Order: sequence, then C-alpha cells, then structure tokens
Amino acid sequence: MVRSSVTITRVELAELTGLTQPSISNIVRDLIADGIIHEIGSTDSTLGRRRKLIAISPANRFGVGFHLGTDTVTCVAIDLTGGVVGREVVPRLPDEEWDADQLALRFEDFTAGLNMPAGRIEGLALVTPASLPDPGSEPAYDSDFSTVRPELEERLGAPVLIENDAAAAALGEFWSRRVSREQAFACIYLSTDIGAGFVFGGALHRGANFGAGELGHVSIDYDGRKCPCGNRGCVQQYASVRAIVAAAREDVTLRGRLALDGSESSAFDAIARAAVNGDADAYQVLDVAAERLGAAATSMVNLLNVDRLVLTGPGVARAGSIFARRLRTHLDRTAHSRQRHQVAVELSAQPRDAAGIGAAALVVQASVAPGHSSSQAA
Repeated sequence: MVRSSVTITRVELAELTGLTQPSISNIVRDLIADGIIHEIGSTDSTLGRRRKLIAISPANRFGVGFHLGTDTVTCVAIDLTGGVVGREVVPRLPDEEWDADQLALRFEDFTAGLNMPAGRIEGLALVTPASLPDPGSEPAYDSDFSTVRPELEERLGAPVLIENDAAAAALGEFWSRRVSREQAFACIYLSTDIGAGFVFGGALHRGANFGAGELGHVSIDYDGRKCPCGNRGCVQQYASVRAIVAAAREDVTLRGRLALDGSESSAFDAIARAAVNGDADAYQVLDVAAERLGAAATSMVNLLNVDRLVLTGPGVARAGSIFARRLRTHLDRTAHSRQRHQVAVELSAQPRDAAGIGAAALVVQASVAPGHSSSQAA
C-alpha cells in the first residue's frame, strides 16, 4: 500500500487495509525499525490535527537481476521503489552456457561498479525465455539454472531466484509503475516468442508447475499453422518477432528493400524502423501481426478480467505504437468487460530492459513481502 501510494498516513492505511489502528501502528513501527519505510513530513487532517506521512526508503535495500538473452546479458539493479539504479549490457556468445563462476564474477563486477553496499543487496534473480518442459519435470528454461543455483548462492552468500522473462517483466512493470495491488494487472511480452505475466493481489500468478502465461500458445486458428507445442494456429506463429521476420522475408518487395539477411533481431529492427518511417509494406506486416495478437489478447482479457495491460519486450521497442493501437481498438470493440470498465493498454517505458528490471523486482519483493515471492526462491 505504501509503495503504490508513494506517501500515505497511518489512518489511510487502516482505512484501505481494514486493519485496526493499533495493528497499523505496530506494523509501521516494525517497518521503520527495519529501514523499509520512513516518515516524510505531515499533512493536515479535517480536524486540524497534523498526521505524519510515511513513504518507502528507496536506498535501504537493492535487488539485482540478470536477463540472459540470446546474445546479451542485461544486468539491472533497482531500489525498493522499483527505480533503476544501475544497468549494464554485456555480450553473450550464441548457445554459451554461463556457470556459477561466470555469474558470480558478473554479479561482483556489476555491483562493485555501482558502489552498492553489500549488506543491502538482497540477492540475484536470473531470467531467461521459457521453454517447453519435459513431462513431470521442474520448470524448464533455455538454461537449467536450477543446477547452478546452490553453488551460486554459496558463492554470493545471498538468495538466487529463477524465473521466465514474461513473468519477470510483469512484476517489474507492476513495481516500477506503482500499480495498486487491487488492480488485476497483465503484461504481454513480445519477443522471439510471446509470453504473458499476471499480477493479482500484488503477487505473480504462477499456475501449476509455474507454467502460467503461455499466451503465445493460444490458438487463433484451429486449422492454422502447426506449432511445436502440438497445437495449430498458435498466435506466436503469426505475431512473434520470429513470425514477423519470416513474413517479411517472404515478401519479395520488402526483402529487396530492407536489410533482412542478418540476425533475427536486426531484421526485426529494420522492419520496425521502416514501418514507423512510413514504409507501407513494412507497416502492413506489423499491423497484421498486431491484429492477430489482439485476438489472443481479447481471449486473455475476457478470461481474467484484467484492468490494465502493458505491452513490453524487444518486439515493441521500436514500433510499439502499432501494436498498442491495434490492441486498444480490438479490446474496445470485443472485450466482454467493455460495458463495465475500459481495459487500459499501455506501452512499457523500457521494453528492452523490462525482463531485467523484473528480475531485480523479484528479489526486492521476496525481501520485503516474502508471502508474495515466487516459490522458485526456495
């Protein structure tokens, strides 16, 4: 409540939580003693009595997150408000596996460069794209960091969490935007594939075996393209970065005009730049993908009845306005809840870094609100 309100009084906390005034006083006293919150002035009440305001103490604790992408590792540190206090991107060779020693050295170099007090760093979270798990297995990621975690925790002397990029990005957006825990909050992560993350009551919705959020495998055409998951017509076969690049490369006109022979990410950036600069063919490719994504997003919104939806990830870094416009139009026309409330569709301010910010937010939330942290921290 303090985080999302920025500043708030004890009386307001009691009203919002339903707790008694003595309970609130005891909790606030403990949080002040722990350095998590502090008094920050006062405000006049209707009775003329000045009430003290409280707020988060940003620099009391820090979280560090590493987003291990295909060719880079994005390192992010945040404070207790979700504000970014440090960011660094280092190269990663294709298919390079980082062991505990490499991760520990990166952590030590990164935090030393920020001159962060070791006693205030609450841990490290590692996030990667999710991959299909084997039947009956633990959650599977592109790299199985569960085997690295015990050694890394011993080396760092701090907790190490593991998460997928879409779920982490959702929590990062939730924290950095100061979204109220009363909102049903969702995030669509557009990258090589498509994922989603959900924050309900201030906590990530995890699902069975930590598998919630596979929006990319929502079918929008039951007789459509085959997907490796075994289904047909999965939206990521039409609207992911990979699918968009494939569609552009099949267009003879676009292939001859744009530089599409490089990596998938560079080809997508070329398409996005052309689209926002007025290239009608490039715009058409993205607009069709955005329309397909809108169909899947409507199903998600109808099922979960979310209040707020944020688009993030590398896929919206350059041409996010095209996707946001399509989704707003689609939801305004088709969302089942549209007669009761509008679904706010927003673009991330830092789409390329969202997963790294979210990784660090996982650490912070596990520190100050353990009941809301992912059980992957165990």
